Amino acid sequence: MPRLRTIPLVAILLASVAAPARAFVSLESSVAPSFQSPAGEQAVVPVTRGRVLDEQGASVARARVRLLDGSGAEIAVGFTDERGRFLLAGPACANCRVEVDLPGFVRATVPADMAPEIQLRLRLAPITAHVVVTPNRGDVPVSQVGAAVTVIDRHDMDRRGSPLVADLLRSTPGATAVQSGGAGTVTSLFVRGGESNYNKVLIDGIPINEPGGTFDFGHLTTTGLERIEIVRGAQSALFGSDAMSSVVHLISARGRRDQRAAFTALMEAGGYGTVRVEAGVRGGARNWDYSLTAGRLDTDNRAPNNALSSTTLALTTGAALTDALSLRATARVARQDVGTPGQTAFGRPDLDAFFDRDDVVAGVSLEHRGAGWRQHAALAVNQSTQLSANRAEDLPYTPSFEGRTSPFEFFDFLYESRNTLRRYTAGYQVDARVAAPRALGELHVVTAAVDWDGQRATLLDVMAGTSLDASRDNVGLTFQHQLLADRLFTTAGVRVEHNASFGAAIVPRASASVVVRRSDGAVGDTTLRASAGVGVKEPTMLQSFSQSPFFLGNPDLEPERSRSADLSIDQRLFGERGKVEATWFDSSYRNQISTRTLDFNPFRAQYVNIGRTRARGVEVAIETVPSTRVRLRGGYTLVASRIVESTAPASDVFAEGAWTFRRPRHSGFFEAAFTHGRLGLNLSGVFSGRRVDSDFSSLTPAIVETNPPAVWTVSGRFTLTTRLELQLRIDNLTDADYMEPVGYPAWRRAVHVGVRVNF
Repeated sequence: MPRLRTIPLVAILLASVAAPARAFVSLESSVAPSFQSPAGEQAVVPVTRGRVLDEQGASVARARVRLLDGSGAEIAVGFTDERGRFLLAGPACANCRVEVDLPGFVRATVPADMAPEIQLRLRLAPITAHVVVTPNRGDVPVSQVGAAVTVIDRHDMDRRGSPLVADLLRSTPGATAVQSGGAGTVTSLFVRGGESNYNKVLIDGIPINEPGGTFDFGHLTTTGLERIEIVRGAQSALFGSDAMSSVVHLISARGRRDQRAAFTALMEAGGYGTVRVEAGVRGGARNWDYSLTAGRLDTDNRAPNNALSSTTLALTTGAALTDALSLRATARVARQDVGTPGQTAFGRPDLDAFFDRDDVVAGVSLEHRGAGWRQHAALAVNQSTQLSANRAEDLPYTPSFEGRTSPFEFFDFLYESRNTLRRYTAGYQVDARVAAPRALGELHVVTAAVDWDGQRATLLDVMAGTSLDASRDNVGLTFQHQLLADRLFTTAGVRVEHNASFGAAIVPRASASVVVRRSDGAVGDTTLRASAGVGVKEPTMLQSFSQSPFFLGNPDLEPERSRSADLSIDQRLFGERGKVEATWFDSSYRNQISTRTLDFNPFRAQYVNIGRTRARGVEVAIETVPSTRVRLRGGYTLVASRIVESTAPASDVFAEGAWTFRRPRHSGFFEAAFTHGRLGLNLSGVFSGRRVDSDFSSLTPAIVETNPPAVWTVSGRFTLTTRLELQLRIDNLTDADYMEPVGYPAWRRAVHVGVRVNF
């Protein structure tokens, strides 16, 4: 499709999504319903209306509300809207009552008197359930989502104490994080057997991964974050390119409009010369709120020339312009400087190589809510400036490790690259709610959205004296339908993605959540979930545009594609004090991009589509709260993955039939939290079985796999006063000596002590 046709295409979409916003009328905005009396006259049916809030006074959306008669028979059923409001219609009756339930909350019942509005407050259950925004691009209780979702909230972050997001992601079923040495070094995330660039990464809805999916989690800290949502499986139907095996959504902290300014500060120091400082303020006044947090992390790490300095500033603010119109802005600025000594386990470190990066993310959004519909428009920019250099030549060395030796010397390789990557994004989304006839008790939510993604890159090789400027503009059109019934919640959607590199692609997705058994008190809800979708990923800028003869770009590359499906069962137990989730998944990935040699003299290679892999497995997660003082959580993942079509047939590691690289077949996690009065303790462990790896150093015999030990972390908090808290964290409690990727030693035991002040 020629680029000039994009403008009329967008205009057509905007016109089409405006119509549903005007046409759909929700139940709450309609007049009192009527029925036909025996005499043929119309009679007005009484209406019960009200609002559902949580213990903090926040609205509870999409809770199931039932109107019951004196015998407990159901008269009417419906769901609360985004503001927690509901409206039920039914014949008048004595002793009627309203019942509200939502997994994660304690069921509430009140008399259905004829007061102007009933107000109910729901108490949290021992095992809570979050409201998430990522699976359906709007607020949805996780119990009504068919896709597999994991949520890490601020309480989890504070309890575990780690400043790095990657450490928190290790407790996600189906996910494996691989860190190349100490803090701040390159860290990759593999989900359900997919490649590390198959994850769409967002901050407040803004894409922050590089075009083509690449994202280094090594530099990402928890500063200014309130919640992390991880949705597993192909999600391109909602988020377009790169959402091949997961979406990782980082959601910034917000202030409250009814809260005075609250200040917090954290100071921590520990092993490897680590110092962490963080300070923030949040609050609000009348119609606006704000949150500002700044953080600094410094460490020498374990290896020479591996010191890290990381600074992050995060800001969010919002204002209610009218009762229906709100404005919100978000910004995140981060700078990282880290030395890159290489595979120090095999020889001398590189004493001058380093990697610096500056990242800026900023966005603004405008939201308009009406009776039964919502409009959301957003503009954002994400820029990453990266400098990777090795300017001085170190002495040659011969790699060796535990009796293994390379047959030849390795020489230093000098380089200096300066890359600037920018993404400009704009989007418009409209959601319309329409209620089915009262007898059906259903609610439908229809979504239409258009997204534009403008990518710009400047790739500079200083030593070669070459510079490349590249750009492409992509447009995605999304349509989605959600059904909310008494026991059934379904989502079906499709996206037409037009990419400047590969043209058009159609990517569908569908999911369902069915409550097959309602709670009887001791045994909670039993829910079956299923989802299936298609993923698509554009080539990186280098793969499309590189002019280097060693890695020649290919403008005719096809997109990488994935297909995924999963089926799970969720069971709540022991009066909402226990939960078991078991999920089976099947994912396939094709058109994977790698290089193919064109000539040996002189050497030339070009990017082509040649790879294909498949992964099947099981994810199990268990959580229990046996008392108010104890919380236990654990999980296990089996990933049976293999290479179907190899990108390097001559390699033992990447040969056809081999396990996929650095993705363990068996992995798991465990966490135990204990609180008593002023004391809080947390023990967490990560387990990873045997995985395929490579020394990449020609060692003889070669290292082709690794089996890291279990790594334990313990953290503790003691509250001295309402404003002062002491903290302790011990990383690698058992002092295990291990490498995640071969050649890069991880931290040994490190003790950190700190203090948090609130005022």
